[in-house]
Amino acid sequence: MTATAVATSARTRPVALRHGYRFELVKLVSQWRLRLAFLACLFTPAVYTAVISRQTSLPADAVYGRWMNQSGWAGSLVILVFMGTLVLPLLTSVVAGDIFAVEDRLGTWRHLLVAVRSPRRIFLAKALAALTVTLTLVVALAVSSTVGGLVSIGSHPLPGLDGHLMGSGELTRTVLLAWLSIVPPTLAFSAVGLLGSVALGRSPLGLLMPVVVALVLQGVQLMPVPVALRVALPMIAFISYRGLLATPGQLGSLWVGLAVSLAWAALATFLAYRLFVRRDFTDLAHDGSGRRFVLAGLAPLVGLVGVTSGIVAAATGATGSGIERPKLEAAVATSFSHLYVLQTEELRRPEVSEGQLHARATCDKGGDRVEDMGPGADWRCVVTWTLPGATATGSAIYQLDVAADGRYVADGDGPKEVNGFFQVRTPTGDAPNPLWQFDGFVDLLDNPERGSR
Repeated sequence: MTATAVATSARTRPVALRHGYRFELVKLVSQWRLRLAFLACLFTPAVYTAVISRQTSLPADAVYGRWMNQSGWAGSLVILVFMGTLVLPLLTSVVAGDIFAVEDRLGTWRHLLVAVRSPRRIFLAKALAALTVTLTLVVALAVSSTVGGLVSIGSHPLPGLDGHLMGSGELTRTVLLAWLSIVPPTLAFSAVGLLGSVALGRSPLGLLMPVVVALVLQGVQLMPVPVALRVALPMIAFISYRGLLATPGQLGSLWVGLAVSLAWAALATFLAYRLFVRRDFTDLAHDGSGRRFVLAGLAPLVGLVGVTSGIVAAATGATGSGIERPKLEAAVATSFSHLYVLQTEELRRPEVSEGQLHARATCDKGGDRVEDMGPGADWRCVVTWTLPGATATGSAIYQLDVAADGRYVADGDGPKEVNGFFQVRTPTGDAPNPLWQFDGFVDLLDNPERGSR
């Protein structure tokens, strides 16, 4: 009798997690659409950066787009710009958004439960397999975009978003950290995909849930929402790597974005797990429940947004849009100083340092009747500086287009010999004028009243 009990116990013991994980990984890799997605991630960025870098018409609207023919590192940073808009949410939909729903479509839950004998291990195996494939796709994108640019153009210096010149060593470290910083928000959308796949079953909406959530959050980002709410959404983590491209690093938004993304990933995964283990697998006609998904899935995530917004507002004291005249003036003056030194070196003029210029910026938004704060394309800044040993003060005008996320594009408006033309004549030939047009950003969470600078 004891031997029979032992044999029965052995027969009902759940399959080891590593075996279930390997099985789910093989199932994912065998899908033609995932193989196609991997090939696209491995080759498309490299081809894009290699081809565009050789063109005369560059994607100047993207951060570092106008530098793609000057440094191979710019291509990787340009590809990074597009990751959070649709690419990574779409990839997480293909991987995590279908990993549970496919069993509903094929009607294979009974066979899987009989084989594994543990809903908890099935969930963990599927979640880990989806995580592995998703991270593999991200690595392929990063390697492809970087290699394509470096092979085509080479590893040349590149100015940071505050204008300082970054060498190969700093660029290698910064680009690597920038790609690593988008992993947490990718995990957040992957967890949303798991949640949609579990809760909505065979419904196409479950497959597209990461894309739908990304589009909704992007719509919120385009609205004039308070800065505390803006940085409390995982979308901010896709762009907060920009703080790494300044010296010293402006990492407030980066740390908040990473924390928020990990909170989303943990909560969405927990909600998906709870819904999965409580499911009635004897119901062969299970089609998911939209009402249950809203109450047990989306509602807690909305609550998380409210909690994180309150924490950010209380911890940072940030109010309004986060875009204010003093912060913009400081950012423009810093970038101009660094880029003026770079232009001086190109023209082989006497050396000058940023501190010797004493550059200052005076900015105005839309004239006297408009308050000098908030995003818009109607910002105008006048930069003044003084060269060592000179009594006259130089000045340059810039028209600024400031986005709600803190990024701005400064377009030179004269004088011509400083920033009025896109090229400068150097002893070795014409070269791009670094002062003609440049990108920059303001830290939305920077609070001058608290002396955060």
